Amino acid sequence: MSRALDVFIIGLIIVNTLAEILETVGPIYDAAPLFFQILEAASMALFTIEYLLRMWSCTAEPRYSHPLYGRLRFGLTPLLLIDLIALAPFYLPFLGLDDLRVLRALRLLAWAARLGRYFEGIRTLGMVLRSKIYELLTVVMVLGVMLVLASSVMYYAEHRAQPQDFASIPEAMWWSIITLTTVGYGDVSPVTPMGKFMAGIIAVMGIGMFALPAGILGSGFLSEIQRQNRTSRFCPHCGEPLDD
Repeated sequence: MSRALDVFIIGLIIVNTLAEILETVGPIYDAAPLFFQILEAASMALFTIEYLLRMWSCTAEPRYSHPLYGRLRFGLTPLLLIDLIALAPFYLPFLGLDDLRVLRALRLLAWAARLGRYFEGIRTLGMVLRSKIYELLTVVMVLGVMLVLASSVMYYAEHRAQPQDFASIPEAMWWSIITLTTVGYGDVSPVTPMGKFMAGIIAVMGIGMFALPAGILGSGFLSEIQRQNRTSRFCPHCGEPLDD
């Protein structure tokens, strides 16, 4: 019964995600607006029932055994907050809040995050991110410093030659971002010899720095998979899992 419910919820999330995407295609939505409205209302009703049942039954777990404070603690857990974000765009218009385009985009993100509750691979990614959070934050800080330095250097090198594109250091950050990320749209590029020289150095440094998160996450995945393999051994006689 539990597995069947999980499969049903996964299917409902996928269907609603596809519907949310197709709603933005004018001809498709105009062909059957009532279908999309009924699907959203029925799905939100089912998601609401699931949310309320989770809140009602959480007291079965000792951590949330208190009938009031236990449910409040359970409602503030990340998974329940994600559920609440997914439900909010449907109910807030009843309070007079109509411009919810940002929340509707967050609902797609919330539904994607909810799938982590049912897929082992996504849960593994979450554990890796938690275990490597300090390393990733360090890389983000270094990249932030590089962004400021690159923007400052290019502003002083190119401002006189291109005052419209490098009008200030904040505006020069657009060039720095697309260069450090190796995207390189080409809409803004240096023209002075010093600017070209510094741009080459910044581009090479960007390739190296943006490879760091991939290495950190790769090592984290490997460590997590090895840990799971060590803790998932089973006794050949009784079938119970063996701990180290």
